[in-house]
Amino acid sequence: MLTDGYGAIVYDLDGTLVELDVDWAAARRDVAGVLETRDLAVEESMGLWELLTLAEDAGFGQAVEVKLGDHEREGAWNARRLPLAGGLPHDVPVGVCSLNCEAACHQALELHGIDRHVAVLTGRDSHERRKPDPAPLLATIEALEAEPDETLFVGDSDRDEIAAERAGVDFRWASDAETAAD
Repeated sequence: MLTDGYGAIVYDLDGTLVELDVDWAAARRDVAGVLETRDLAVEESMGLWELLTLAEDAGFGQAVEVKLGDHEREGAWNARRLPLAGGLPHDVPVGVCSLNCEAACHQALELHGIDRHVAVLTGRDSHERRKPDPAPLLATIEALEAEPDETLFVGDSDRDEIAAERAGVDFRWASDAETAAD
């Protein structure tokens, strides 16, 4: 069982519990457009998270956050429930630590009735740092009143795995956790 040996479980959201219906290429184009109107050099090779960092460093983080959040909130209304969500509730506290904006996380969790099983939610805009920095994950764990060395973080990206490693938290890939949840 997924919870065996753990005092708390923290999940990533998108790609783990649900899949947001977001056209990420369109979101990237819109974010790049915000930066270009502010005369910032945007390279084709820059990914969405690089653009967000560029915007924050140049003092335009809020403008980009609004545009990106619009895409995520819209995509949350049509989020698809993933198999791991069927394993909830657990007999230990559950949190979500996501790179998506908090409002989109709430919407997607509520859409599928998962919200009642999640005690703590930390979105990208809930904390001054974001994964793979361990701080948002550690804040989620602290809010659950759990200890990092007794917590499992389940995610679907390298950023999730790196955040867990940096936080001293056990990590399991969502694809592997589906088997353990059965």
